[in-house]
Amino acid sequence: MYFPYLRGRQYELLALCELVDAHRLGKQSIPIIEPVKPSSTLIKVLNSFTKNNQEIAIIHNPQVGSFSKDIQDEKRNEFREKYKELLQNKLVIKAHILNKHSKLELKQLETQGFDKNDLLIISNKRDYVNLYPEEFRTSIPRYILIPDESIFRRKIRRNRVLLADKFEKQNRNIDYAIVDDEPFSDDHLFYRDDGFIGFSDYSIVGDTFLEAGFAPYAVALHIVYFADDESLRIRHFVSISNEDITNPAGKFYEALIKLNDWDMSHKMDTLGLSGLLTHFEDETYPGLGTVKKLSMMHHIELVGRYLNEV
Repeated sequence: MYFPYLRGRQYELLALCELVDAHRLGKQSIPIIEPVKPSSTLIKVLNSFTKNNQEIAIIHNPQVGSFSKDIQDEKRNEFREKYKELLQNKLVIKAHILNKHSKLELKQLETQGFDKNDLLIISNKRDYVNLYPEEFRTSIPRYILIPDESIFRRKIRRNRVLLADKFEKQNRNIDYAIVDDEPFSDDHLFYRDDGFIGFSDYSIVGDTFLEAGFAPYAVALHIVYFADDESLRIRHFVSISNEDITNPAGKFYEALIKLNDWDMSHKMDTLGLSGLLTHFEDETYPGLGTVKKLSMMHHIELVGRYLNEV
């Protein structure tokens, strides 16, 4: 099983919506959304997954963004009611991040009628790993995401999912040109051998959460692909004219030229990659958010397709 872990920003939500509506996600893929703010797009995504009979996990206690505060605003009444209704759907898995408030938050979930055995738990902080045996003495969550560290493996024995940030983030986009091709992951090959029932990553974005973007000097496209040994590698296609922040459309096209040349010998034919190459053919620039969305779509579809075939 593959659990792509996404923050609920607009482009990440749209990536999931387009994949599930096009039936490109794969039944062995269960995305996890950590919502960052209430939005109609979040409702749209949850509706699309339930309509397509596809499971998705939603974190009820996000640790980034302003979702937990914003959803209490009286102006959000309509959103709140639709959101609560969707959470009752069996295809929407309730997820919880272990933290200092977990005892209260888990009790609230049970009060709302959610069974601990049906939850997806995320235990990624050493300070709170001891909460797991305390809170789940008589129940076993459906899935529990942990890093590949001994303290977590000792405390958590069953239904483990391997959580890892596989994206080697650089300080500047131009730095990706220094190592333009590098290993990404082999978790899909060995997770079962290592005692896990699934694996999870943060796609080509990484674990770091930033509220707002910035105008980059360089445009970089991050494309994951399978090597001959079936491990995943990632290729970085970086623009050339990187002296200042002007002309992002031109920089995007410079990176696309490199991607198009490389794709001639790979031909992976995913929805996301096809979208990027359509912008090359049409010489159009959709904005950096859409560029990231298409790159994520490519990665998530590629892994889902692999799991469907093995």
